[in-house]
Amino acid sequence: MRFVDIQRKESLGPAIAGAMTRTFALCALALAALLPAACVAVPDAPIVEGTPLVQGSAVALGQPVRVGDLVVTPRRVVEDSRCPINARCVWAGRVIVETRIDGAGWRDTADITLGETYETHGRIVALVSVEPGKMAPETIAADAYRFTYEPR
Repeated sequence: MRFVDIQRKESLGPAIAGAMTRTFALCALALAALLPAACVAVPDAPIVEGTPLVQGSAVALGQPVRVGDLVVTPRRVVEDSRCPINARCVWAGRVIVETRIDGAGWRDTADITLGETYETHGRIVALVSVEPGKMAPETIAADAYRFTYEPR
């Protein structure tokens, strides 16, 4: 078999053609070795949808936020029975938020109550603030809520 250099329009010898074939094969092998490394998940980092905000940020439902080495995402308000700011109540009420917690190689979902802590995988997370405060007789739209979490 003879190879022809189209630009020079002359035949290349079998030694040069063999060298070109070996070079191509080595390049293909090197590329094949590197591609799987580009697809490997980093085991030391939580896997989440979206870019987490910095720790201490008040976040909306569905917005991830860093809490220590975790990423926490409020998913939905399970209960908001807080006493409205403009009312007198016998009981202060509570807020419970379904929260997804992502760590390195694991994921947990829990209902976290405002002012209480939740422990998972040796880490403790607290829901420390829920805004806005309730006003009678209004209801709070889901997209108006903001949540702040802290590590403990």
